[in-house]
Amino acid sequence: VLSGLALAVALPLPSVALENGLARTPPMGWMSWERFRCNVDCQADPRNCISEQLFFDMADRLAEDGWRELGYEYINIDDCWSAKQRDAAGQLVPDPKRFPSGIKALADYVHARGLKLGIYGDLGIFTCGGYPGTMLEHVKQDAQTFAAWGVDMLKLDGCYSTAEEQAKGYPEMARALNATGRPIVYSCSWPAYQGGLPPKVNYTILAEVCNLWRNYDDIQDSWDSVLSIVDWFFTNQDVLQPAAGPGHWNDPDMLIIGNFGLSYEQSRSQMALWTVMAAPLLMSTDLRTISPSAKEILQNRLMIQINQDPLGIQGRRIVKEKSHIEVFLRPLSQAASALVFFSRRTDMPFRYTTSLARLHFPEDAVYEVQDVYVGKIIGALKTADNFSVVINPSGVVMWYLRPTALPVQPWHVVRHQAPAKSFRPALL
Repeated sequence: VLSGLALAVALPLPSVALENGLARTPPMGWMSWERFRCNVDCQADPRNCISEQLFFDMADRLAEDGWRELGYEYINIDDCWSAKQRDAAGQLVPDPKRFPSGIKALADYVHARGLKLGIYGDLGIFTCGGYPGTMLEHVKQDAQTFAAWGVDMLKLDGCYSTAEEQAKGYPEMARALNATGRPIVYSCSWPAYQGGLPPKVNYTILAEVCNLWRNYDDIQDSWDSVLSIVDWFFTNQDVLQPAAGPGHWNDPDMLIIGNFGLSYEQSRSQMALWTVMAAPLLMSTDLRTISPSAKEILQNRLMIQINQDPLGIQGRRIVKEKSHIEVFLRPLSQAASALVFFSRRTDMPFRYTTSLARLHFPEDAVYEVQDVYVGKIIGALKTADNFSVVINPSGVVMWYLRPTALPVQPWHVVRHQAPAKSFRPALL
């Protein structure tokens, strides 16, 4: 309580912001940017341009192809949706040719399908794509506009704004969204524009202002891009991991599974690593043409259950081997855990042998282990037992471990404090 009071005295602002009760688990859904970018040429490419039709289509797919029932509920519009000018009253308006029905009608369509609508804004003169931004004097008006339209999530970017404007504008938008009375999940790009790390980024304040936030670079449709994000997040895990929890999440950016840049193994790896990170699962792919194999990865029920675990603890990298094998652990509710064995090798499948004892699991515990992708169950694995997993190049093996017998001492009470020594990455 005292730290909260100290914050409130230092900044008479955000204590109300995150009491919106939203995003208690990482948001799931679909977002237009990575796959469809700022394609506004609806004459040449009507099927793939940023228009209401694209969002109607994706809402139909989420509702009809089994996504919604698994938790994928947000349809998120990214940049380039608006007209190039605000109207006479200073209000943002959708492009009249590409969104002739208006955003309210789109929200109604989405809501009628049991889904939610997200929209994009930018704290600055322009959005990153050159459309009207939200200057400080427009913050309240834009929040009210989005609420009146029936929007359920706002992503607020930061192109064309200064650090000072961001420090004022991001908390101000949190207050403005709350003041509308409409529950609107607030995703902000604030830390990404400040390098993502202290001292420039104060994650204590951030968690009181935003429900989720972009910390790092935009994802691109390539394995190199995925690896660069994974490297940054886990190199800086001591700072980032304690900042995440119910209602406030680190966002490593969209899932690119189903596009062009990832192999099958790499797609499985992105899904597993994002899940261990307690990351939002926002797909950016064409759900009208997605392959069965990509769909199977994204619709893995056990994976989603792990991602949505109510404890909301972000996982950590606990082992980094000279053999280019890495191991990640995420503590889950009811003393369960998720383990990901990840290979950065590029030669051939690698047989990795270890034990739960070497991964710092408690002595004398016994686990039932389920392979998240294969579904196979291994009964009665003791902490001291050696085991081997075969990991494909740039692939993963992911395990869900449920204790069948536990030692007296509960072991992962590793909430929001610095990790215990046993959680330091160890070279085995």
